[in-house]
Amino acid sequence: MAVRKLTWRGVVARRLARHHLTKPAPRAKLVDVVAEVCGIHAQVMPSAELSLGLRIADFRKRDLDSALWETRVLVKAYGIRGTVHLLPAREYGWWLAALRAGWRRDEDPKRLAYLGMTQKQMDATIEAICESLSAAPMTRDQLGEAVARRVGRWAVLRSVGAFGGQWPVWQAGIGGAATRGELLFGPPVGARVTFVRASDWLGKITSPPESQAQHELMRRYLGAYGPATVAEFAQWAFIEPRRARELAKALGDAIEEVDVKGHRAWQIAGDRPARASTSTLLLPRFDCYAVGSHPRDVVAPPDVVAHAAATGLLTRGSGSGRAFLVGPMPVLLIDGVVAGVWESTRRAKTLAIRVQPLVTLAATRRRALERAAQRIGEIVGLDATLQVGKVSTRPHL
Repeated sequence: MAVRKLTWRGVVARRLARHHLTKPAPRAKLVDVVAEVCGIHAQVMPSAELSLGLRIADFRKRDLDSALWETRVLVKAYGIRGTVHLLPAREYGWWLAALRAGWRRDEDPKRLAYLGMTQKQMDATIEAICESLSAAPMTRDQLGEAVARRVGRWAVLRSVGAFGGQWPVWQAGIGGAATRGELLFGPPVGARVTFVRASDWLGKITSPPESQAQHELMRRYLGAYGPATVAEFAQWAFIEPRRARELAKALGDAIEEVDVKGHRAWQIAGDRPARASTSTLLLPRFDCYAVGSHPRDVVAPPDVVAHAAATGLLTRGSGSGRAFLVGPMPVLLIDGVVAGVWESTRRAKTLAIRVQPLVTLAATRRRALERAAQRIGEIVGLDATLQVGKVSTRPHL
């Protein structure tokens, strides 16, 4: 059978549509949207709020607070690649099964050596975290002290470099406790995060077989981000390429191989490209569309990457700097492709937005950019002002 040929224009248009970036979904579909895009990155909560606001019509921060802490239809948890995500509570057991089948960071010898921990110490730390959790939210300091009482003061006195600072080593076990299905984030106390026992927060949690969950994970990923190669899926899912190839084979006729301008990749069988339309968006840091879409040369073209590197904003020693434009940097997205970077400053009643395009903007695009800035202001509940010029923001660590 001949391999179907597609264009990137049609593929990118479909991705934008599947991510509800060209036509936001109604607020009643909040949980469905989070499921469809395979979770919303939430290591930076203001970014998560913007990611949802771009996909949900009339979204406000209070909608997310209600979904997380009142109705509990969403959970804030450790998700794919060990990063913090917003996930549907109804699917939490399924996500746990899919994540358990991936790479276990708490068993990685190189990571343990960096932490200065033995496997026995890591296992004891994870067990202590699980035993210390309760239905009442615990701050990081409170949980750390409870862990230290069980395993020893070394857990809070010994520290390692993490995210530009120093963290006590016991925190390296949080992800392991989360993968066991014991730990979720609870409601914040001011600026401090809290943790709760997952079963106390959600009730009984049931999980399907891990292989079944991984099959579904690949199918969903291809639905939102396809076409993608097995290597691209493996990178996103944090699994070995060999396992990704096995999953693709097991999916059989449910997926098909296509050719996109010479790039052979997999998609859901029978999936059709969307009709391309113009769009101008300001994506926050770590937006899932930028993080999950491949190939990178399509998402962030080489000429754009070169211009970004010339700004001096990107960290030295980072190669071309492309990795910073598909995650740690807030980006201007034109027709689904990275075309600039931006930053914002909150003032008393306004949000000052500055955009640095990395391509030439026509007058119609400038007007569209003004609308994109206004939309960001609407999401955060402030009047937005727009300036075009050099930004000073740098990639998030």
